[in-house]
Amino acid sequence: MTTTSPTPIRERASDSFPVPALVVMACTGFIVIMTETLPAGLLPQLAAGLDVSEGVAGQLVSAYAIGTVLAAVPAIMLTRGARRKPLLVIGLFGFLVANSVTAVAPSFAVALVARFIAGAFSGLLWGMLAGYARRIVAPERAGRALAIAMTGTPVALAVGTPLGSWLGSTAGWRWSFAAMSLLSVIVVIFAKFLVPDAPGQSARTQAPLGRVLRLAGVATILAVVFIWMLAHNLLYTYIAPFLRQMHLTLRPDIALLVFGVAALGGIWVTGLFIDRTLRGLTLASVALFVVAGTFLVAAQQSTVLALLGIVLWGLAFGGSATQLQTAMGEAAGEDADAAYSMLTTVFNLAIFAGGAAGAVIVESAGARVLPVAVIALALVSLLTVGLGRRAAFPTGR
Repeated sequence: MTTTSPTPIRERASDSFPVPALVVMACTGFIVIMTETLPAGLLPQLAAGLDVSEGVAGQLVSAYAIGTVLAAVPAIMLTRGARRKPLLVIGLFGFLVANSVTAVAPSFAVALVARFIAGAFSGLLWGMLAGYARRIVAPERAGRALAIAMTGTPVALAVGTPLGSWLGSTAGWRWSFAAMSLLSVIVVIFAKFLVPDAPGQSARTQAPLGRVLRLAGVATILAVVFIWMLAHNLLYTYIAPFLRQMHLTLRPDIALLVFGVAALGGIWVTGLFIDRTLRGLTLASVALFVVAGTFLVAAQQSTVLALLGIVLWGLAFGGSATQLQTAMGEAAGEDADAAYSMLTTVFNLAIFAGGAAGAVIVESAGARVLPVAVIALALVSLLTVGLGRRAAFPTGR
């Protein structure tokens, strides 16, 4: 199915700013991120309920990531010409089914398959959501629109994951996934009435995936995505053992709440400046990761230092998705959807790698060394962003 260019949509959007539609997209992102990260706050309950170790239970995060990695590029390449609103609804229904199956899973194997399916639908939604948000507004307001559409990520981290952890610890982990299914139904209803449709990419302008990858700046951005998000997920996935081994009196749900609230601040700052200084914001965010890791390294038995590190970590991470997706959209131009599918794939490869490498680190050297790895990876990311001054993160942008 092919359609005409999205330009007329942007021209009509120049007279108004579709906040309700962008909020629905943010709620969609909330569901995606909440579903992805929920096991991180429920590892003990999942392990006990499914009769596996915490390390094995952590692979429920990895299964989700693998599903996204395998599905994102094929799903987006096959649907580049399809209208956006039906795809949004299909993706939300996919999460309804996957979370419902997880909620009633009789065994770890069934839960693992359901998580893989959820990840596959995540690949579809993340691959098209950013382009969809940018497509329904005027080009000069695309960064702000994307910042609003991406608020679902920090809200999920600030409120969703801690709330899901609380619900799972009080009523049982199955109710946390059942609540996500109910939320999917609600968001589908609002999407039906509030989100405008938008065309896909015209067949005559669809470049092959290899050509998109060779566009100036795209490969550099993908490298930053993998290294930076690997740094994040090493620590985020194993925050519970890190806090325990550092002998801190800070509960994982409280740490995640502090992180998420700080991430809201990060995306607020990003929304203010993204359309004026993308390069400066990205450099500052990655540099702040280094500072946050330094505080966490020094946080042995110091809850104050740990909280400072977590706040800085959240501020640095909050706007990262918006910054990276904006950079990718500008580098890829008309082929942004295909480029976003690659970004989604690499992002989730980093999640998978973080879960797998983090497990090795925790089992061998101990979780207390995770911030050291965060610092090293963030420094490499900072150098890569700095070197991408021509096309990926151009000077003067």
